[in-house]
Amino acid sequence: MRKVYMDHGSASPVDARVLEAIMPYFDMDVGNPSSLHSAGRKAKRELEAARTAVAKLIGAPSSNSIIFTSCATESNNLALRGAALRYKDKGNHIITTSIEHMSVMNTLKDLQRSGFEVTYIPVDKDGLVDAERIKKAITDKTILISVMYANGEIGTIQPIREIGAIASDKKIMFHVDGTAAVGKVPVNVEEERIDLLTISSNDMNGPKGAGALYIKQGVRLIPFMLGGGQEFGMRSGSENIPGIVGMGKAADIAGKEMITEGARLIKMRDRLIDNILKLEYTYLTGHRTKRLPNNASFRFSFIEGESIILQLNDMGITASTGSACSSKTLEPSHVLIATGLRHEEAHGSLLLTLGRSNSEEDVDYVIKSVPEIVTRLRALSPLYPAK
Repeated sequence: MRKVYMDHGSASPVDARVLEAIMPYFDMDVGNPSSLHSAGRKAKRELEAARTAVAKLIGAPSSNSIIFTSCATESNNLALRGAALRYKDKGNHIITTSIEHMSVMNTLKDLQRSGFEVTYIPVDKDGLVDAERIKKAITDKTILISVMYANGEIGTIQPIREIGAIASDKKIMFHVDGTAAVGKVPVNVEEERIDLLTISSNDMNGPKGAGALYIKQGVRLIPFMLGGGQEFGMRSGSENIPGIVGMGKAADIAGKEMITEGARLIKMRDRLIDNILKLEYTYLTGHRTKRLPNNASFRFSFIEGESIILQLNDMGITASTGSACSSKTLEPSHVLIATGLRHEEAHGSLLLTLGRSNSEEDVDYVIKSVPEIVTRLRALSPLYPAK
């Protein structure tokens, strides 16, 4: 049976070149970068080389603005908690959108319990936020705006440059969750006036267990992990050198290959979209063109996303859904609900996220398999209108 992996948005395979770069740091080059001996100094050089590579990828003027963490969730927590607590004397109001990742949503809910006020700006049917609505929500107590660069579930890319200009003009801290975007589309923290940027290693074919937070020079945060003062005092604890080396290598590869790889993925993405939308009662979720190059997301009326995923799995295709089985609750995706879908509509979702390992033959196989599965499931559905 053919195996096709189209769930890169959940977990990406580690690039073979990244794996080769990592391996020596598990059994030979095992020095701690805080140590003074030669092994420690070598680890320190590799740590700083990775920091430089990540900084270059996002257009950061200084590598010292990159703080390595364990994952994007930790980076989001550090950015939001660190900024809110550091600048609470200036105000207690935070602005975000209704479709942020749960690591942002739940952190902000926790801050609300501590006395902060949060405004959740709605999005349109394509998942786009209106920058003007963010501007109108600003008060004299607003200290932070947090908007994701792109939504990993529906693929929509937000008007970050426009929002960054608004935040900068109002002298408000601007945090961007770049997890789904960095390494897939060009991101420039200087040109887009981003103060804090969350970055994920695994989302650009690096190893799991590594992430980073860009902190603009001059911005001060309150750290929440204290200890020996590693990562400029912002994230204490012995650095994960294999993971960081891998993230640096992944960032270097992404910087060199992102444009050509993006064009290749867009071609396959659009072919998936054009063919799957030929099915009746089938709809694209997210913006048709302002979307990530590897994201093809759909909803199907009258059937459940979980059933589609399980039957795709039986045919060797790995995919995802925004409904209950991926959110670990009985509730449909908050992202799809925020775009105006009813609960029963949001439950019939399918997310295909492409990656470097995918080929045109993979796309052919998915284009053939999805209609077969959808037709079979609808034939069993009492909701499907009889012909």
